[in-house]
Formats: sequence, C-alpha cells, structure tokens
Amino acid sequence: MKNVSILVPETAVIEAVADPHYMFKAVNQFLQASGKAPLFRVQLVGLSKEIKLENSLFSVHTDALLKDVRKTDLVFIPALSGDMKTALQLNEAFVPWIVDQYNNGAEIASLCIGAFLLANTGLLNGKKCSSHWNSAIEFRTMFPEVELVDGAIITEEQGIYSSGGANSYWNLLLYLVEKYTDRDTAILASKFFAVDIDRDSQSSFMLFQGQKDHDDLEIIKAQEFIEAFYSERITVDRLADMVAVGRRSFERRFKKATNNTVVEYIQRVKIEAAKRSFESSHKNINEVMFDVGYTDTKAFRTIFKKITGCTPIEYRNKYHKPAAQDRRERS
Repeated sequence: MKNVSILVPETAVIEAVADPHYMFKAVNQFLQASGKAPLFRVQLVGLSKEIKLENSLFSVHTDALLKDVRKTDLVFIPALSGDMKTALQLNEAFVPWIVDQYNNGAEIASLCIGAFLLANTGLLNGKKCSSHWNSAIEFRTMFPEVELVDGAIITEEQGIYSSGGANSYWNLLLYLVEKYTDRDTAILASKFFAVDIDRDSQSSFMLFQGQKDHDDLEIIKAQEFIEAFYSERITVDRLADMVAVGRRSFERRFKKATNNTVVEYIQRVKIEAAKRSFESSHKNINEVMFDVGYTDTKAFRTIFKKITGCTPIEYRNKYHKPAAQDRRERS
C-alpha cells in the first residue's frame, strides 16, 4: 500500500487538492474492479483539521495533521493562490516536513504554482522545474537557483516532480498513476477523466509577455523597439548602437534582464504576433509569415513549432474560430 499525502496549505486552490484525491481514489476502484487490491492510501494533510479556502467559500476537512504523519510515499503540493510571498509565509511550517519526508524516501510532486512552495524548501536548487507559464518571471526572480523549463508539462528529477500550469497537472497525475501501476490503468484513467495522455507541452497556451520588471533602461528601450518594429529586420548591432552600448555588454545585459538572448526575444515577439494573427484574421500562412518579418517558410515553421509546440497550420486550426467551424461542418 502506497501512502499518498495531499497537502492542504493556506490559500490552496481547491481543485488542485480535490483532483489528485479523486484521481487516486478512482484508480483504487479501477484496480478493485479488475480483481486487484487497492494500491493507494490517500490522505488530506494540513496544519489543522479544517482549512477554509477561497475567502471561506470552501472548507476542507483533513484526514491527518501534519505533525502526525511520520512517513509517507508520495506528497502532493497543490497550486497556491494570491500573492506568492504571502502564501509562502503562511505555509512556512510545511517546509521542514516536506524536506524530512523527501530525505526519508518520499517522492514530492508540485501541481502548477505549487512549485513556489516546493522551491521554497530548497529541494529544487540545481534541478529542473515546471510551473504555470504566467508565473515564470516571478518564479525566476524568487528562485534563481532553480532551472525553470518553459513550456514543460512534467519535469522529473531525483524523485521530485512538477507540472505545468492549470489543468496540465492532470498529465502529471496520469504519469504517476502509470509509474505506480501500469500503462493500461493509466490509459483507463485518461479515458475516465477525459484527459489527453502523454501531452508533453503547454507551449501552445503560452503568451509571451516580455520581461520588463527590471531597471535597465537601455534594455527596456531595446525591448520596446523590438515590440514596435518586429516586422522589420532587427539586428543585435542595430539595437546596441541605438542605445549606445557595446555589443557584448548589450547582449549580456539583455540576457540578464529578460532571461532571453536578443535573438530569442525577437523570435518570440514575432511568433506572438503571428499567433494573434492566426487567431483573429483570415490570412494564410505565408501572409502572416511576411507580416511578422519572415521570408523563409522553412525557418518560420521551424521557429514557430519550437516556440509553440505545433505547426502554424495546426495552431491556426486549433484557435481560429472559422477554421474550427469549417472542420465541424465537413465532419
């Protein structure tokens, strides 16, 4: 029997508490239905017997208090809500317990921006991690020792797991179900919960919002120029000359301030503009490509797929309403 401890921190997102509980309870039922013994002992664990969430809209009644759980096998850290610094202060008592459990052999899994609480333990230092794409800037600022992987659905390193944003954590739940049971059970769970198994990227959902939360005025000026004139041919030398900074110093400062190289930043701004065009206009692939400043079809497709996880036509068909309507009418 595997002990699964789902933490219920202050400011937890209720769905990120309830969903893993539902998943592993359901897997026990699947196993019993196939003549096998249930595998998971699932407990909600908190600092008190009752935790009120979302301005007291919900009350969660825990199965065990943190101080009474001496040994567990798998710990889930759910997503948190509100201001992250405040949330971490409210839940500081979980930190030593999580570290002790990991050191005693438990595996630890964070769901969405539960990664902030996991990172606060120090266990992620020097390791890879995933979280919600919208929290990336804040996460990197607070935890520079952690390697945040943009767009990843799941990361796994030395018994520590993390998931991408929002509903992406369902893929981590399925991943762990398969690890602890087998592929057939994971597929059954994916069908029962209507979750696309093996989805490995949240890139197509990401919005690029250039990192401007810094005080390097020359770099901000360069960023604003890129975002205003992305359809033009912009070079590193042109930007460096514009802000009167030597090229090597400019590249170093740009990377430090934005967490992107200059070329990466230009590419991401162009692709973000292309995405918006695919979503809202009737333009074809080549028209959009030229609009955002690309002339090489192969290069555009390659960079678009690298950043979004899908081809331009796949993205257009997925998010452009008339295109989706046409597919329904043909079917």
